[in-house]
Amino acid sequence: MNAAAPVDRIVALLAELVRTPSRASVDDLAAVAQVMQRWFTRQGLPHRLLQGADGRMLGLYAECRAARPGPWVVLDATLDTADFGDEGRWSHPPTSAVVADGWLHGRGSADSKTGAALFAHLLAAWAQHDVDRWGGTLGVLFDLDEHSGGFGGARAFFDTPPRPDVVVIGYPGDDSIVTGGRGFVRARLQVAGVAAHSGAATDRGVNAVQRATSLAQELAALPLGGNDPLLGLPPQLTLVGLQGGGPGYSQVPDTAELRIDLRLTTRFDDAAARRAVTQAVARHDHGWPQAAPTRIDWLPGWPAYRVPDDHFMVQALRQASADEQGAPLPTQVVGPSNIGNYLAALGVPALCGFGVRCQGIHASDERMCIASIAPVWRIYQGALQRVLR
Repeated sequence: MNAAAPVDRIVALLAELVRTPSRASVDDLAAVAQVMQRWFTRQGLPHRLLQGADGRMLGLYAECRAARPGPWVVLDATLDTADFGDEGRWSHPPTSAVVADGWLHGRGSADSKTGAALFAHLLAAWAQHDVDRWGGTLGVLFDLDEHSGGFGGARAFFDTPPRPDVVVIGYPGDDSIVTGGRGFVRARLQVAGVAAHSGAATDRGVNAVQRATSLAQELAALPLGGNDPLLGLPPQLTLVGLQGGGPGYSQVPDTAELRIDLRLTTRFDDAAARRAVTQAVARHDHGWPQAAPTRIDWLPGWPAYRVPDDHFMVQALRQASADEQGAPLPTQVVGPSNIGNYLAALGVPALCGFGVRCQGIHASDERMCIASIAPVWRIYQGALQRVLR
């Protein structure tokens, strides 16, 4: 199958998706789902909605199957987006889908409505292909709950077996194949103090905000180790929030909350992260005997992972990229975590990034380069030919 890239049709679908606002926790996401449903219907592609127990729409899934057995490949992208931010900082309105100087502008154009539009057309092309000439199953999954952090569409699809042999996530970026990411674990630290009058000359209490600030500095200075040999990245601790005290000025605060984000590697895993933080907190508490010990509330996270370079999907994409541009794309592990970490925990290999060229993800003037659609299409098409034959 060597169908030319239907760039105009991909851009038309992308523009319709961008013009339909789908900000997580802000917009009614049924509208953007209906855009995709109508498109599937026009193409004659059966599809199904993924819904939560409360009936909330979480995602869509469609697939085509060949006559012969083979691997089950799922192409995954998200239809919900980040917020617009300050709309006054945009050169074009966030839902304009304006094309200027070869770039299509708008929230979600990069992350990752272009991925959805391109994957939908890939599925349509394979559905029209003679099913006797290839083997396996090609599916597309579009999540409506990714930017909320809930990944509801993915969870509704992947939580229950059977599961696909490989997932490719259509995050943007055409300079590498992303084969893994650091994991994460997060915690809220409840830091206690002893209340007192802020004007008192003798009984000064214990200032919980001051204590939390001191603890934050100690945590930020923790030695976590160097680069992980498998990932090529080090672990990382980030202080993401500090709150304490009330609205007034006359009381020494007796409570404060410190929030931390830890990025995990295969060596510095969840257990190591919890151990490092727990020990640091115990040392710090020892210096503040007047106040109650700090309470640590751990939030669930995901492990770090990397799909091996010799995995069949990685090899297929690299070979197809060599055919397209004369040299295979490099593989890369990224710092942020993504749905690929969750899938790795389920035993499903996931590539979490190869897509169009873009700028401004989650910022003003988000946009994607239209000229990058055709080569990305050809690389995906060539990889699928290798995998599904």
